[in-house]
Amino acid sequence: MILNTSIYRLSAIFWFIVFTLFPSDIFAESAFKTYGNIGQIALPAAALSLTAIKEDKDGAIQFTKAFSATTATTYALKYSINETRPNGGKHSFPSGHTAFAFVGAAFSQQRYGCSYGIPMYIAATLVGASRLTSKEHHFHDVAAGAVIGIGANIIFTKKFKENKLALIPMIADNGGGAMFLYSFK
Repeated sequence: MILNTSIYRLSAIFWFIVFTLFPSDIFAESAFKTYGNIGQIALPAAALSLTAIKEDKDGAIQFTKAFSATTATTYALKYSINETRPNGGKHSFPSGHTAFAFVGAAFSQQRYGCSYGIPMYIAATLVGASRLTSKEHHFHDVAAGAVIGIGANIIFTKKFKENKLALIPMIADNGGGAMFLYSFK
């Protein structure tokens, strides 16, 4: 419950900053396109924030590797293939917005489980849909972006195992003491 409250607070702070600092940019486009523009940043930021909340240094390193691999793969393909966008622009394949959204979602699911991953996968899917409806990408661009983001996490991200240390007080007839319990679960 404490973790969920922290996530809500971080989310509220993020959106406050976005809407305060960039209001003209946000409302200059359709709301759904704007969602995609923000989501490509917010989902990886949320995933990285989870590593801080859980004090998970290994997770931060794994996320950095997955994000770096996603970025390198996405831009290498964009500039080597140089497919035309539905709106006439350049560098359509693959969708970077979608790749970045899915790297955050897939990390959260791979590392911390479905309770984190499912909501983030829904949000990432909506980022991809925003790229289609705004005519920024073809379906195969968005699908490839999702595969790249998920694939990087399959390679670099391992399930989080919380090591728990507990101090258990003990009372006996002729005194007391304490027992330390360490769980490797």
